[in-house]
Amino acid sequence: MAKATVQRTLGDRLRWKTAEVVGRREESAAAVTLVLDVPDWPGHLAGQHIDLRLTAEDGYSTQRSYSIASSPENKHLELTIQRLPDGEVSPYLADEVRPGDQLELRGPVGGWFVWRPEQTEPILLVAGGSGLVPLVSMIRSRESASSRAPFRLLYSLRSPADGLYTNELRSNLSGVDVAHLYTREAPQGAKRPPCRIVPSDLVKNGWPPELEPTCYVCGPTAFAEKASNYLLLLGHNSKRIRVERFGGSGK
Repeated sequence: MAKATVQRTLGDRLRWKTAEVVGRREESAAAVTLVLDVPDWPGHLAGQHIDLRLTAEDGYSTQRSYSIASSPENKHLELTIQRLPDGEVSPYLADEVRPGDQLELRGPVGGWFVWRPEQTEPILLVAGGSGLVPLVSMIRSRESASSRAPFRLLYSLRSPADGLYTNELRSNLSGVDVAHLYTREAPQGAKRPPCRIVPSDLVKNGWPPELEPTCYVCGPTAFAEKASNYLLLLGHNSKRIRVERFGGSGK
């Protein structure tokens, strides 16, 4: 790629764009998905994120990064926002923003924590809480591309009420194996008592190391570090473990 082309591409991704909110839907009691129309969007890869900027009337500005939930094939950009009780930005996005409002964003950002349709190896997705968002983009991209790559998702969350994309994950998802782990409250009849992720969860619901799967782990820092360390302990190649973490206790 020519240098001038690279500069134009990077410059477009770093340029702030005005996006219009064209849809909004509840994902759980504490999360909403905002559907955005972004003119001149350069496209993204499953797993990437955007930077979002809010500016107050007095000029005060703040930025946050949010994973992209939609597949690259979707003409609209979708962001799933988990409301943080003490947050500065998420309560506004989750409670106040409505269709017709405009938001500033730039991106896409990131090129390592991504899944591409040409990948054919087994894929293990390990999500903690809202860390599911970029992983569901990968699942959606797999389905849109009619990929036959075997996918398994291990989703750790506090209780059934905290689940994201509940109906979507209950559907067939073109053969994606989905397992839920609950840390505080499990549904009635669940065989596994509520507890945090342990190595046996990854053995039961993951892929054996000899199949050389690529493992994507996303969640709060404590969760992401624990899950990735367990994968190493079980013999997975460190070069095939990709981790994305965000602030939080992981509780």
